[in-house]
Amino acid sequence: MAEITAAMVKELREATGLGMMECKKALVESNGDFKVAEEQLRIKSGAKASKAASRVTAEGIVSAFIAADGKAAAVVEVNCETDFVAKNDDFIAFAKNVAETVAKNNPADVEALSGMALANGSGTVDEVRKALVMKIGENLTIRRIARYETSTGKLATYLHGSKIGVLVSYTGGDDVLGRDIAMHIAASKPKSLDASGVKPEDIETERRIAIEKAKESGKPEAILEKIAEGTVQKFLKEVTLLGQVFVKAEDGKQTIEQLLKAKGATVTAFQMFVVGEGIEKKVEDYAAEVAAAAAAAQG
Repeated sequence: MAEITAAMVKELREATGLGMMECKKALVESNGDFKVAEEQLRIKSGAKASKAASRVTAEGIVSAFIAADGKAAAVVEVNCETDFVAKNDDFIAFAKNVAETVAKNNPADVEALSGMALANGSGTVDEVRKALVMKIGENLTIRRIARYETSTGKLATYLHGSKIGVLVSYTGGDDVLGRDIAMHIAASKPKSLDASGVKPEDIETERRIAIEKAKESGKPEAILEKIAEGTVQKFLKEVTLLGQVFVKAEDGKQTIEQLLKAKGATVTAFQMFVVGEGIEKKVEDYAAEVAAAAAAAQG
């Protein structure tokens, strides 16, 4: 049995991008033959990506891209398992290339995107994703994509760090206005453009709560509906883009609707992605994980 040194394991890890334990196991199984071990790990890379697919990816980044002519733009959310990997240069580059691919090729959905050639020409989106899973050792997924195209209007994007991304389609105004609107959306997180986009059940919930609160405080039956309507209107101003007060308003009162009117502009659509929004994160027991890894190493 050939001696498996730390230097050998390190070299194999650098060549394949896989974990130390996997590399050591491959070297043991190949009796120290580096080429055989490397080949076996590369063969298993597809299985590794498949196995990793069951792991929760609640971290990641949002990336955006606008075509040079400003007529097409996209925003994408690409997820991984840990925030550490979300800061990996290869992962960040992959997300940027995915956004560019979506903007230029207009895939119908994530599944259609997977088979398209990645913008940098390194392979299909899914081939590059799987190779990155092999190299990084975490599950990576493209969770959602959005794309806008315009022939007469304008497009704007805004990234708040890498965790919030906004894409806005608008007419009139200028580039500064577009960025300001996108930035406002990232800060204020409207649910829809106007009241027509708010779910009826959400409105009814606000109305019901307002009535019950008014009853408990002893308000007369005759004015309950009036109180409820006032509460609903306040709610709609808070959750709709046009009703919200512009975050950069100098007087603290100007709404987005008023701002757009003053600039002769109109927002036609917007999309906002927040990393991990709606994903149930698994609570990790890191102490137990470290103990298990130490026990495996000793074995």
